[in-house]
Amino acid sequence: MSGTDHSASSDWGGPQPVVVLVDSQMGENIGFAARAMWNFELEHMRLVNPRDGWPNSKAVATASGASRVLDKLGVYETTAQALGDLNYVFATTARSRDLTKSVMTPERAMAHARQLLAEGQSVGVLFGPERSGLENADIAQANAIISVPVNPGFASLNLAQCVLLVAYEWRRQTGDDAPELVEMVKTKFAEGIEIEKLYQHFVQRLDAAGFFYPEDKADSMKLNLRNMLSRMPMTQADTQIFHGMLRQFVRWKERDD
Repeated sequence: MSGTDHSASSDWGGPQPVVVLVDSQMGENIGFAARAMWNFELEHMRLVNPRDGWPNSKAVATASGASRVLDKLGVYETTAQALGDLNYVFATTARSRDLTKSVMTPERAMAHARQLLAEGQSVGVLFGPERSGLENADIAQANAIISVPVNPGFASLNLAQCVLLVAYEWRRQTGDDAPELVEMVKTKFAEGIEIEKLYQHFVQRLDAAGFFYPEDKADSMKLNLRNMLSRMPMTQADTQIFHGMLRQFVRWKERDD
């Protein structure tokens, strides 16, 4: 999905979770993960024992504009070292690991992360290597598990996808984006009086055409029509179009007569 606004601010001012990639096998996937993070304003990454070492030119190439994440990441030899300064850690896994821990959806986990960070605690999210995911020894060092509700018959997510899901939920929990917006192009929603006038125009034209038949059902039909017009999120431009259509029907009939 394209559409980057390079003039927009990209500085998330508050505390945020640290993304920890354990035993990453390919530099390309580190870059893709960094890109997924920066899409949603996460910028703190740590690598544990990356197979191809660091720095990695392939990671830089696939980060595609998210070099900010790569420029400041830290590299550690062990998971314990990478988690040493964190108060609370989530481990991502799709499989049952026979470990007694809280299991959360990404949505719940990032809501909890936001609360912890607001209290001044530091939070991390562990992601395992591409082929096998996190080992029990890594998960045992986490406080809770993040499990994505995927198809149980095909639960495998690649590294960047998993990072993207968690990063999206983080941004959704912390952002102020409205869940739904309507782009109003040179118009605005119709006022009640405009809807009422349109309804009266419809009644006038339909009544003249003999639409409200039989007579004992006319009131019910008019009520349903009024309800339909109110139920539609109609703009002022929409009402003008309908008025024009109704007037044109009359002109068309008079011309044929």
